[in-house]
Amino acid sequence: MKFISSYRDPKLAKRLHELIDQLVSRLERQGVSRIKIMNFCGTHEHTITYYGIRSLVPSSLDLIAGPGCPVCIVPAGYIDTAIKLAMEGVTIYTYGDMYRVPGSYESLAQARAKGANVKVVYGFMDAVRLARNEKKEAVFFGVGFETTQPTLASWMVRDAIPENLKLLLALRLTPPVMRYVLRKSRVDLDGVIAPGHVSTITGAKAWVFLSKEFNVPTVIAGFEPLDVLIAIAEILRQKLHGYSRLYNEYGRVVTWDGNLRAQEITDKVFEVTDGYWRGIGLIPSSSLRLRDKYASLDAIDVYGLKIEKGIDTRSGCKCNKVILGEAKPTDCPFFMKACTPAHPLGPCMVSSEGTCHIWAKYGGRLLLEKFELE
Repeated sequence: MKFISSYRDPKLAKRLHELIDQLVSRLERQGVSRIKIMNFCGTHEHTITYYGIRSLVPSSLDLIAGPGCPVCIVPAGYIDTAIKLAMEGVTIYTYGDMYRVPGSYESLAQARAKGANVKVVYGFMDAVRLARNEKKEAVFFGVGFETTQPTLASWMVRDAIPENLKLLLALRLTPPVMRYVLRKSRVDLDGVIAPGHVSTITGAKAWVFLSKEFNVPTVIAGFEPLDVLIAIAEILRQKLHGYSRLYNEYGRVVTWDGNLRAQEITDKVFEVTDGYWRGIGLIPSSSLRLRDKYASLDAIDVYGLKIEKGIDTRSGCKCNKVILGEAKPTDCPFFMKACTPAHPLGPCMVSSEGTCHIWAKYGGRLLLEKFELE
């Protein structure tokens, strides 16, 4: 706890606050009127919002939430397919967040209320155990970025999955979507706070392209308030001095090469392919699918399924714009009106990593006040 508390030290926070103010002032004297930094990860967005970091930094500094919510970007067609299977008697196992995300017309939770066979699990191990015990046709509806993919792959490498359990997977890769944001988004970024959890698997090397190819200062950061403030200060410092590089602030966890064993296992089971992202479209080389060796586990092949194009975004909903950093939750006419955490219209309002959910739950608090309360 002493180690964690050092990353919440109010004196250090105040010094970083002053440093950020000074760096922004110097940039403004150089003629920079607006600075935009994207924090990729939903957990970073939680830290920024929960601790009120936006209210701490100068108003000319925009902290923009990015596409780092793995549940939010699952196409509605996958949810529709899972519901179809569940209504036909196949048991669907899935994560708690995925359970409540709306498909084209309803969520798995709503379908369960109508009789669909849906069960929430904490992880894939729970699905394996339940499938073995229940001995019924079952499908694990799995989603996630690089952090969770090795947990799936490890069971397949060990040939430890029961015959009655198949997989419906919407796995996505994070570096390709950042390429998409920098090439296609309407937001001109001055810096990126890269995801810490993902980087423990991919290694810091996965993000070097941001500074090398796009000339964007990039910091891999941890998830405590001071981690984020350090990342902001480093990005501002690089911009002030006119250069871009990758800086690994989260060196206590993230290495350059990452978890090589996890990468090896994942590569044995999955191959990279193009993938659709909800409300965004097709992003090249951003998805994983099972290799031919494991095709017998693929629910799409086994049940002869076709993932239809569902209704990803309802008219007026700005979830897809929020995911890309082109809009804030408060820009959406439904935010905290027709769309609330209890009754979400879009996926961004469901997950604890969804920007709309985070804003709805925590709003903004002054960082130093939060420290004083604790």
